[in-house]
Amino acid sequence: MAVYILRRLAYAVLILLGVSFITYLLLYLIPADPARQLAGRSATPETVANIRAQLGLDLPFYQQYFRYLWDLLQGDLGRSYIQRTEVSALIGSRLVASSELLVWGIGFELLIGISLGVLAALKRNTAVDRALMTLSFVGVSSPHFIASMLFLYLFAVNLDWFPLGGYGTVHHILLPALTLGLLGSGWYSRMVRSSMIEVLQQDFIRTARSKGLTRARVIFRHVLPNAIIPVIPMVAIDIGIFIGGLVVVESVFGWPGLGQLAWQAIQRVDIPVIVGVTMISAVFIVFANLLADLLVPLVDPRINLDKT
Repeated sequence: MAVYILRRLAYAVLILLGVSFITYLLLYLIPADPARQLAGRSATPETVANIRAQLGLDLPFYQQYFRYLWDLLQGDLGRSYIQRTEVSALIGSRLVASSELLVWGIGFELLIGISLGVLAALKRNTAVDRALMTLSFVGVSSPHFIASMLFLYLFAVNLDWFPLGGYGTVHHILLPALTLGLLGSGWYSRMVRSSMIEVLQQDFIRTARSKGLTRARVIFRHVLPNAIIPVIPMVAIDIGIFIGGLVVVESVFGWPGLGQLAWQAIQRVDIPVIVGVTMISAVFIVFANLLADLLVPLVDPRINLDKT
């Protein structure tokens, strides 16, 4: 187990280095000039050049990147070009809000997805099964922006069930969390359906039925615990997709989290903030995957990480 963890941590460092390099390279290659945006349209070329020199944007790419890595190793994510504030402070002020939405959203994904998957498996090859799988496909295929605007208009504007935006109460978080949950639940419903159908055909399920156990006891005691094992690593993978959806959903619902911060930074070409949010998101994804891999053997003792 210790060897496996050390190997995965080494891979994590390489992945984070790759993420930082690709992100920094892409931002270096984009035609937008942060110095020009800071100086304003009427600024002279000399003023723009001075700002570029102050920010270190006149340096070659490799110097900018290695200077960023050196600062990163010391825990310094840089300063925002626009807000003139430490990036770590900006991220820290938004991290709690995004974490709340992430927990609520994934919770709704699991609740909706597992419920629909179980129902579809029990109603296999019926109209109910086909309808649920069609809805799951529509959900995962729907663009976050369109779905968020639709839910906001329907449930907040027309029906007035939820506030238009804001932060601070359960009432504020329900609509954005439900939006994320509904859009992402299709992955879980399809996985749970396939896994349940496979488990239902196993010999130990037929043995449990032959002992006279009730249908509900067989399903919830024997089938479901084995069927949801593949869901555990899916949650870790889903965090990456989920963070991508946060950028859109938080912007539409006015949720003051990392997604909204990233969207504002992209619009203003605030490179330190963009790279900082990307790195924090990558850290979450990498260690969530590691945690999922460590939890799977606890659920299914047949899996031995030392042999992987």
